[in-house]
This record gives sequence, C-alpha cells and structure tokens, in this order.
Amino acid sequence: MRRFSADYLSDTRAGMWDEDSRAALAPLSLADREVVLDVGCGTGALATVLAEETPPDARVVGLDRDAALLGRVPATVAPVRADALSLPVADGRADLVVCQALLVNLPDPVAAVGEFRRASSDLVAVVEPDNGAVRVESSVEAETHLTARARERYVAGVPTDVTLGSVPGLFEEAGLVDVETRRYDHERVVEPPYDDAALEGAKRKATGSRLRDQRETLLSGGLTEAEYDALRREWREMGRVAVEQMANGEYRRREVVPFHVTVGRVGRE
Repeated sequence: MRRFSADYLSDTRAGMWDEDSRAALAPLSLADREVVLDVGCGTGALATVLAEETPPDARVVGLDRDAALLGRVPATVAPVRADALSLPVADGRADLVVCQALLVNLPDPVAAVGEFRRASSDLVAVVEPDNGAVRVESSVEAETHLTARARERYVAGVPTDVTLGSVPGLFEEAGLVDVETRRYDHERVVEPPYDDAALEGAKRKATGSRLRDQRETLLSGGLTEAEYDALRREWREMGRVAVEQMANGEYRRREVVPFHVTVGRVGRE
C-alpha cells in the first residue's frame, strides 16, 4: 500500500467537506449512527466530519497503519492503529464502516470491502476518486497539458487502480445489497490572495520536486528517461511562470477531482 505524508493529505483534502459538499454524505445517515469506523483515516479529515455529523454520544474511530498520521487526528476521533484487511473489531461491531481514497491504494479492494462488511451491522461506504478524470484549468498556458500528460503516465505506472471511482459492482461482489452511488466533485481553486499552501505549491512546481518524487512511477508508466527529463524541464519552466504570475497577482488555477460515494447495506442472512 502506498503511503502519504501528513502535509500531502492536508493539502489534497483542504476544503473537501465544507457545509455545501456534505450533502454527498446523506446516504450514510450519519444522524442515526452509534459506532463509526473510518478506515485508512490518515490525519482524520473525513473522521472529523463524521464526528460533527453524528449524535453527541456516537463513537467515531479512526483507523490507520501509520502511527505518525494518527498522531494528527483530532481529539473528537478515537485513533486506532490497524490494517484495513484485518480490523481489530468483532463482527458487526460498527453500524457504519467508511473510507476515503483508500481502495485506490490497495491491490485487493474487494478483500477490503469484505472486511468492512464483516465489521458492520448496517452500512458500508467508500468515497473514492477517479484520478484519471481530474481536470485542471490554469492561467499558465502550459500547465493544463503538462498536468494531463504527467497524470496519464502516473496513472499507468501506479500498481493499483487509482481511477476506481464508482464501485457498485465491487460492493455487490463483496455481498452488499441496496447499493447506491453518487458523484461529488471536489474543486480546488488557487487565486489571489494566495495562502501559504498555494505559494509553496508554486515553488514546488518551479523546482520540479513532485515530478522528482514520482520519477519511478512515471517511468513505469511508459516515459523514457529522456522523456522524463524533458517533462521535468518543461514542468519547472511552467512553475517559474506560475511564480511570476503570483508575484503580479495574476495566477489562477482550478482543479476538479471527481469523487464517488458508494454505499451498500449488509444483507441479512
């Protein structure tokens, strides 16, 4: 399973579950929950929302393999170190087991959903992105096509299915019933005035640090060494233009990441 830093998770989840977007979580019936497990919770972005939307006496537990990430989980969530394929709970202990952007990082997502089904007495829900359908618009002309080019090779090089998105068939294969799914587009906008995260992101583009970190994946996705070097040169130039535009208050970027909320019920034997 791939691992991510706390800063990366905070950056990519920022603003994801504001008040308007929480309507996508309506099928989870959070007001009726008593025990909720957020598997692969990371720094607790979704678990925090679950704690806010469930009754005051409900118990929300965040589970993750990474102890460092669990150390960033807010006090409203009970942190537990655990593996998604072997949850340390009795059968049917929770009435909702949920994850966000976890299955896309697992080699056997069906096995994970089967484990979620075992641990739940009622609902299982997953919020998974389709990383192949991400859209980027930018005031830097080169950014749109460069990000699309890098994403295509990255998706091809990752050993798991990061385009998973909607998974009703996977739920049915795991034995869940009454499966439904809805789409939620997470929009991330960079515009003046720029916050620290936006400024840091532009600097990373100018140094090509993210492409450097993704080098082996991009090569596995079909880039040759020469093509990777050329892409990184173009990427760094694009980043320098972004930094210049920021200095003039002209830089704008809009990224839309499609997430799919799939919910299924534990069938009665």
